[in-house]
Amino acid sequence: MLSKITSFALCGLEGVPVEVETDVNKGVVSYDLVGLPSASVKESKDRVESAIKNSALYFPVNKITINLAPADIKKDGSHFDLPLAISILKASDQLTADTNGIVFLGELALDGALRPVTGIMPVLISAKAKGFTRFIVPAGNANEASYLEGTRVYALSSLRDTVDLLTGVRAFNPVEKREFAAVRKERSYNCDLSYVRGQRVAKRALEIAVAGGHNILLAGPPGTGKTLLARCIPTIMPDMTFGEALEVTKIHSVSGELSEEGIAYLRPFRTPHHTATTVSMCGGGSGKIHAGEISKAHNGVLFLDELPEYSRSTLEALRQPLEDKIITVARSGGALTFPADFILCASMNPCPCGNYGSAYLTCTCTPSQIHKYRNKISGPLLDRIDLQVEVDGVKYDDLTGEGQEEPSSAVKERVEMARAIQRERFKDEGAAVKVNASMGERQIKKYCRLTAECEDVLRTAFEALHLSARARTRIIKVARTIADLAFSEEILPEHILEAASYRNCV
Repeated sequence: MLSKITSFALCGLEGVPVEVETDVNKGVVSYDLVGLPSASVKESKDRVESAIKNSALYFPVNKITINLAPADIKKDGSHFDLPLAISILKASDQLTADTNGIVFLGELALDGALRPVTGIMPVLISAKAKGFTRFIVPAGNANEASYLEGTRVYALSSLRDTVDLLTGVRAFNPVEKREFAAVRKERSYNCDLSYVRGQRVAKRALEIAVAGGHNILLAGPPGTGKTLLARCIPTIMPDMTFGEALEVTKIHSVSGELSEEGIAYLRPFRTPHHTATTVSMCGGGSGKIHAGEISKAHNGVLFLDELPEYSRSTLEALRQPLEDKIITVARSGGALTFPADFILCASMNPCPCGNYGSAYLTCTCTPSQIHKYRNKISGPLLDRIDLQVEVDGVKYDDLTGEGQEEPSSAVKERVEMARAIQRERFKDEGAAVKVNASMGERQIKKYCRLTAECEDVLRTAFEALHLSARARTRIIKVARTIADLAFSEEILPEHILEAASYRNCV
């Protein structure tokens, strides 16, 4: 007898419907699985057989042929165990229930228990878009499946429970829907800008960077608070919308890094070690193509501590994603596009000993050592970093003073007001332009008109600092953000001056 069960395969972050066709017939006892299955899918035969037998069901001793259609897409992942088992039970007449329109996902243990799998959220989103509304998933994925409206998801514990649900032997309630706003409200960050003493210029630069979505570099001696400042960036970023949370959740779900809540409720803050390879940063792999750190930082922050210590090839690979906000990973098996819209925050020492330019410490490096150290970062990459800020040490009295530092919540309010101005400004520009940093030449000409006085100031900075055309454009974008924070419709000379002051500290 022939049976057909619906499941889904993952191609990057998108789900593709897969029809599990099973034919159980007389003949030489065999088990053939075709349709471009990966090694993890091929190995499912022993898991499925033991799970069926240990669930008080019968594994047919016949010629079993299973096809995963469409046959030209590679199927990867252990979530095909459950649909394979259900299709065998249907093909052997042990299960006569109607399974049309139900999507099955889940890995089987040898005793028939359902184990959680990765990638549930992107599968559910893709399946819903294609008209599927009923799902059976492992109980361990219940939280992840509870945020999508318009779906009925049953999170079950075993193959036996699945059979009982389909046959009506026992009643099971679908997963109760959860509110994203309630989950987000209960969570908070472990750091705050009020913990950072002094560093007024750096804090101001962080506010501008977040308000306009600009990249930022913090340069200064060791121990001046660069890392703590960077970790405070998510605390002043606007809360994620539900749509943004789903985008982040899809990436982290496929990567197997999702929290127990089943959804990403805080902005990502990724800090890859300086030994990270180009593949781990950008994505790829020899077999299945995985998302890299820049995609896992989507809608959040990518923090590169000690920037010159990263390999040159890894840093140069960031240049295109910083411009395009996406990355296409091409391998012999195909090409996949991942989102990569993040704020890059980097930190570095000004020289090998770390004390060059400090008002409090003495540098022991030679000019050639300093040049060689700084030359590890290419000019084109620095050009794409809008704000470059010097972070010097603070005096002891500043660390122990009674003065109250401004908390992240106060800065966040100003950032949100600036972001609101930008949303109104770009409401007709499409999804690609959301903040000032993402403006193209057309938007700059439209929204960043400069007076003759502003042009004179910008020309002086351009010639004095030997800036590139790209640097000029980015100064204008930063000036637009500074004007938004000041609730100014026009860009004024002081806005240009401040924006230009954040260039060429390296």
